[in-house]
Amino acid sequence: MREGSLEAPTRHIIAWEDPSFADREKTEAEMERVFDVCHTCRRCFNLCDSFPRLFDLIDGSATGELDAVPKADYRTVADACTLCDMCFMTKCPYVPPHEFNIDFPHLMLRYRAVEHKERRQPIPQRELIRTDRNGKLAAKLAPLANWASDRHNRLTRPIMEKVAGVDRNAALPEYHGRTFAMRAKRAAPPLNREAPGFGRKAVIYATCFVNYNNPGIGEASQAVLARNGVETEVVYPQCCGMPQLEAGNLAAVSAAAKSVSTALGLWIDRGYDVVALVPSCALMMKFEWPLIVPNDAAIEKLATATFDISEYIVELSKDKGLAPGLAPLDGGVTLHIACHARAQNMGQKATEMLRLVPDTPIKIIERCSGHGGSWGVMKGNFETALKVGRPVARQALNEKQPFVASECPLAAMHVLQGMELMATGDAGPQRSYHPIELLARAYGIEPGAPTGL
Repeated sequence: MREGSLEAPTRHIIAWEDPSFADREKTEAEMERVFDVCHTCRRCFNLCDSFPRLFDLIDGSATGELDAVPKADYRTVADACTLCDMCFMTKCPYVPPHEFNIDFPHLMLRYRAVEHKERRQPIPQRELIRTDRNGKLAAKLAPLANWASDRHNRLTRPIMEKVAGVDRNAALPEYHGRTFAMRAKRAAPPLNREAPGFGRKAVIYATCFVNYNNPGIGEASQAVLARNGVETEVVYPQCCGMPQLEAGNLAAVSAAAKSVSTALGLWIDRGYDVVALVPSCALMMKFEWPLIVPNDAAIEKLATATFDISEYIVELSKDKGLAPGLAPLDGGVTLHIACHARAQNMGQKATEMLRLVPDTPIKIIERCSGHGGSWGVMKGNFETALKVGRPVARQALNEKQPFVASECPLAAMHVLQGMELMATGDAGPQRSYHPIELLARAYGIEPGAPTGL
């Protein structure tokens, strides 16, 4: 593989159970090696904030070289990494199998595993990422939880900032009293037996975000698939573990991978495809889990059977064709391509999907939104997240399309908030969408029930 090759880079097994993996001295030695390569290259200066921080540390040191940067300062570089994978997938010319063997995101993951082992992460941050527990509790008191977490609530948000470390100005997802899994059990949309795709079956992995925070994405997915003759079942054993991955808790990710792959494997054996509704979760199931739990038959089987929802619709359209009835989306769509969709190395499937809608202009933004999951809402990170995402928000404002969408619902919220902060005059779109919600809208399918129900 030559430098700058267009071939997909190689990812190595994450040897997290090896005692040396979370050894601070050995990890920092590898960081020193990689950081020195990054310093001499600097191609990633305009991605996330990790690289500007690294280069500022070097340029401000006594020698102007990495040798004068204290290793204690490496933490500031690792803290800014959102694990978006864009340096690895699109920028770095030294990724494996190149002899320099640079995998910056997984090295930052290793550093976080060290921090996790040494219990250096703040307790509020560790509690914030327990999405299943938090979702179940908030669902029971959805109206109250949404009132308390509203960024315009000047009574509760300063308290939340002080206690939990969540920036008082960051928009947070709402909760629903009836989760997507609950709604799916009550009534499935009618199956179109005349559709070209009739006979196919898919199990929808709800994901924690869709299940607790935005069931409308799940309802739109299920309805669009039913319109196209695809029989669906909704399954949600637990969170995929992406929040735990970001925190370096690889044992928890391994446990989640084994649990979910076992549950979904039963459906694969019955002839069902697996469809994930959020690109971060699809990325975990396809690529990260096999690296964390290698040579596991259930996980490998799931990885090959899993589709991102946009990817699945495009594949269905090419294989069988879509059901008729798509109408134009008046005014067009500004579509942000999520980093974790790009990291799946599958092409712009959301773009391909929305281009199936007739007479609808699609404007593409292919740049990181800056959000980075739970990272982007924390005090000390939120302003950085806005800075990184400012070019995306500016482009979305300039496009002046009535619909703003992203495959990553959190990125979509973040872009919308960035647009709001930059806007002058017209308020712009009042909400953001997942691309599958727009495809449902083009079919004339009504959106899901309002928040708190």
